[in-house]
Amino acid sequence: MPAYIIVEIEVLDRERYETYRPFAIKSIAQYGGRYLVRGGASETLEGTWSPKRLVVLEFPSSEQAKTWYNSPEYGEGRAIRHETSRSQMILVEGIAEGT
Repeated sequence: MPAYIIVEIEVLDRERYETYRPFAIKSIAQYGGRYLVRGGASETLEGTWSPKRLVVLEFPSSEQAKTWYNSPEYGEGRAIRHETSRSQMILVEGIAEGT
């Protein structure tokens, strides 16, 4: 069943954050993931949540998503993201096909 990583990001150092993006883009694709949402405009419809930047990734499974997250290919990029932004990230399973 597909799995989704949802990330709320507040970029603190835009110039250095740009060095993170190539790590993310390449490693996500390498591990079978794809972007569904990447920093587009958002609008709060209910509540008070107003993320600065929102990213949604889709992977074939939660195991594949965790493999990507812990991979050496993403590790250096993750360190850059931690140094240049504040973020919250969750992994959620989707709906299996046919249900």
